[in-house]
Amino acid sequence: MIFRQSLTLDELIQLIGHPVTVKGNASVRVTGVNELHSVRTGDLTFVDSEKYYNRILQSEASVILINSEDAECPEGKVLLVTEDPLRDYLNVVEHFVHFTPQDTAIHPSAVIGEGTVIQPLVFIGENVRIGKNCIIHSNVSIYANTVIGDNVVIHSNTTVGADACYYQKRPEGWLKLTSCGDTYIGNDVEIGCNCCIDRGVSGTTYIDDGTIFDNLVQVGHDTHIGKRVLLGAQCGIAGCTYIDDDCKIWAKAAVNKDLYVAKGTVLLALSAIDKDVKEEGRTLFGMPAGDAPARWREMAMMRKLPDLFKELEEIKKRLT
Repeated sequence: MIFRQSLTLDELIQLIGHPVTVKGNASVRVTGVNELHSVRTGDLTFVDSEKYYNRILQSEASVILINSEDAECPEGKVLLVTEDPLRDYLNVVEHFVHFTPQDTAIHPSAVIGEGTVIQPLVFIGENVRIGKNCIIHSNVSIYANTVIGDNVVIHSNTTVGADACYYQKRPEGWLKLTSCGDTYIGNDVEIGCNCCIDRGVSGTTYIDDGTIFDNLVQVGHDTHIGKRVLLGAQCGIAGCTYIDDDCKIWAKAAVNKDLYVAKGTVLLALSAIDKDVKEEGRTLFGMPAGDAPARWREMAMMRKLPDLFKELEEIKKRLT
């Protein structure tokens, strides 16, 4: 999320509302908030796990909320040492992000392009922009701050821009990380019925030009899906994943979070990717997914195991 106006460090600390220890360049101005996967220069971010300290400290973030007194501040940055970085981060986010009830189906601030058809019972939220010659079918919900390009078709009961499923487990229950990102859908995209595309928790969930969704597809927060990608029915893409152009992900397949899937990858039905796919044009199958021919040979060998076991038992009997 980018602020409309940058903040001084003193103004930021007032929004945090809890004691912090300042280390580093106190003249830094804060221009937005972001998580690790999408931080830029000028951003405020947070870290509360030692596992991610080095990665955050080496990121482009200018101001870092951290719960380590021993952390050394990199040159040009500011560390704000606090007992609860996520709590303080959320205090800043929630100063700028508020739920505003809407009493009309289409918010007055929405911009809808020439030739676009909005069917009955569609909900369109604040600051939504929809391009030309689109068809938005009945019972579609388009949440605030969504941008949709030209020639897009969205079928019934799909939701675009809902909150990220992003929570931290605490002794008193689950703490929700407030979503302050947005959603972008490019030109010539078609989205089937009952799909869900979550907005970024702090950045943008991005669907590029020419991509096709079948029904019942789930796309998690801050995910980037490239051009001309095809997503089969009931597949799920977890948050912060980058799927490059011209991929095909068939029915009931899954891609885990924080992964990269190379251009032209084909993920066959009922398969799941659990690590980066760096080589372009591979056809993958299985859980976890591997090269399809190798996985099929493994399955063929597995089918032979009962007979092999039976033969082994007969050999043992003859030898005893």
